[in-house]
Amino acid sequence: MGRELRRVAVVGGVRIPFCRSNTLYADQSNLDMMAGALNGLVDRYGLKGQHIDEVVGGAVVTHSKDFNLAREAVLSTKLAPSTPGVTLIQACGTSLQSALMSAAKIATGEIESAISVGSDTTSDAPIVFSKKFSKRLIEAQQGKSAMDKLKAFKGLSPGELAPQPPAVSEPRTGLSMGQHCELMAQEWHIPRADQDVLAYESHRKGAAAYDEGYMDDLVVPFAGVYRDNNLRPDITLEKLASLKNAFEKSDRGTLTAGNSTPLTDGAATVLLASEEWAKQRNLPIQAYITYGQHFANNFVGGDGLLMAPTIAVSKMLDRAGLTLQDFNFYELHEAFAAQVLCTLKAWEDPAYCKKHMGKDAPLGSIDRSKLNVKGSSLAFGHPFAATGARIVANLAKLLSTKGGRGLISVCTAGGMGVTAIMESPTTIEAKAA
Repeated sequence: MGRELRRVAVVGGVRIPFCRSNTLYADQSNLDMMAGALNGLVDRYGLKGQHIDEVVGGAVVTHSKDFNLAREAVLSTKLAPSTPGVTLIQACGTSLQSALMSAAKIATGEIESAISVGSDTTSDAPIVFSKKFSKRLIEAQQGKSAMDKLKAFKGLSPGELAPQPPAVSEPRTGLSMGQHCELMAQEWHIPRADQDVLAYESHRKGAAAYDEGYMDDLVVPFAGVYRDNNLRPDITLEKLASLKNAFEKSDRGTLTAGNSTPLTDGAATVLLASEEWAKQRNLPIQAYITYGQHFANNFVGGDGLLMAPTIAVSKMLDRAGLTLQDFNFYELHEAFAAQVLCTLKAWEDPAYCKKHMGKDAPLGSIDRSKLNVKGSSLAFGHPFAATGARIVANLAKLLSTKGGRGLISVCTAGGMGVTAIMESPTTIEAKAA
């Protein structure tokens, strides 16, 4: 006999401020930032000395020393050392995927509590030597005499000494994510002006959220930083329009540094639990995770690299018995303004929905006033693995104060998408009545 699934509560989440790469966190590692965000969560919800059944998360840009990142981060916090740490990577969907995996365990009764966490730094990105020079170093290390060690460097050319930065291109295509998104923008005929407007709105909404105090319990100080340094309260459409193309230099190019997320350092966390565990500790229940879905598309064969969430959402809506319009809030990760606009246009397109989702009618349009109402990645920045947890924590707070239902959509490298549905306690109670 099957067991009845339990509700999965989102107690809440916090993050450290996000900072542009090679600025205020230039000397911070993923371990530093992840531990800082976790300790912020511990302090916020009185978890000092508490055992959490699992902490799951990771980072996309890592050193080999980071193989046990989540566990090492736990040991750098005030959580009980009995708390396991599991390191997970799914590109930009990492911390949302980790939340969904832990949520499934809570729902089945395997665990009672979990923390989803993500961190990323491109300031501390690993830089390695060329393969040829690395081989010389190994041979020198293995040499028994000084002469043997010197022989390893015979014929050394200056070019071998050039460091190799981390790859930023998709291995299967050789194109960067920005180049892929530029192709999507061209395919879907997304104008530059529309992208700039979306970026402008994201910054204005994010700045307003700080000004009204909304971010006070979502962002914790770290390394002397109190606020995201990518946020531009004084941004103008005129300034955005003056920026040069970033990925396509011809007249066809529409993506710029202003309507694309910058390389960003930061970390975010979110606490999940069974209702019983939360109530026993007098912790709030801000929202519930009710559905999740991930999907991958054939981007190598021509599907847009960042379009997989469109299909994941469709599959998730079918399982939930909902339509795209049945939501009070939409949190669509703004990797690029063009990606969000391509997604919205695809859901409205009968041919796309028929081909990729098997739908006889399009999913339709959404009320744009419900989209990313407190700003999103274009404003705050995008530390790859941290973005999902940031969005879950933000949506949980929105639902706790406003009620209703929210949809999350996160695109990732590798042609994948991770999506989720969250609902407020009042909505859940109304359904149960």
